[in-house]
Amino acid sequence: MFEICAEPRSLEGLTWLSCYLTTPKHAAMYYSILTVLGLLLAVVPPILFLGFAGALARRSKIAPVRWLGVGYTSIVRGVPDIVFFLFFPIALDQAVEYIRHKIKCADVLEPVYQGNDFVVCQAAKMPLGIADQFYHEAWGFSLAVITFAIVFGAFTANTLHGALNAVPKGQLETARAFGMSERQTFWRVHMPQMWVYALPGLSNLWMILIKATPLLFLLGVKDIVYWAKELGGMKTQVYTYAHPDWRIWYFGALLVFYLFLTWVSQRAFDRIFARASRGLSVAS
Repeated sequence: MFEICAEPRSLEGLTWLSCYLTTPKHAAMYYSILTVLGLLLAVVPPILFLGFAGALARRSKIAPVRWLGVGYTSIVRGVPDIVFFLFFPIALDQAVEYIRHKIKCADVLEPVYQGNDFVVCQAAKMPLGIADQFYHEAWGFSLAVITFAIVFGAFTANTLHGALNAVPKGQLETARAFGMSERQTFWRVHMPQMWVYALPGLSNLWMILIKATPLLFLLGVKDIVYWAKELGGMKTQVYTYAHPDWRIWYFGALLVFYLFLTWVSQRAFDRIFARASRGLSVAS
């Protein structure tokens, strides 16, 4: 990156270290931090949507809808996360390519499943083989967002369902006694009160979500844990920047990063909880 880095083997001390930390691979590691933060921000809206949908479905008076909500939360919560992360993205990716294959390559008569192989025409690939690397990374990131949303949406639904049930029924009956409709009671009384009971559970889920981001590697996204292992491993003299096993330093830096992220998150949730409980009787 810098002119002084043209001959790394002739460098020493801090100059060598500064050149080492600005290599293209390290730049990819720094970029992966933005990938992790981007995932955390991108996945919150679908998680909350699925969480509310699941919680309201479980409270529905229509039996099939209620069964669907209970089934979604129970099945997803009952499957180990790593199993779901290994299965669902592959299944979703193959489902998309299968549909594209049937539409774009209807004249191909060979079966898609050939033994242990899944074979579709080139036009059905998602993304296309000739597409830029950006599109491949974007597709992997999209699969990650969908997978995280489905898994944590189920846990969020269970948390919100419990919070909705925790609101004292006397407050809801009082609202109805004042002439509020069911819709008004829900939005003006039930929902504001619900957040006070839901935020502690949601904060725990957020912390677990942060800790689950290393699972990105299972989805083909090179996250900071992957780069820490890749860059920290011993590099012999055949490499431009040779060094012993430095994984302890890289993973130590990751420890600081995740602790700082969780610390900031906890401070933010404390402020949100204080604001949500302002003026409510349960604040004490």
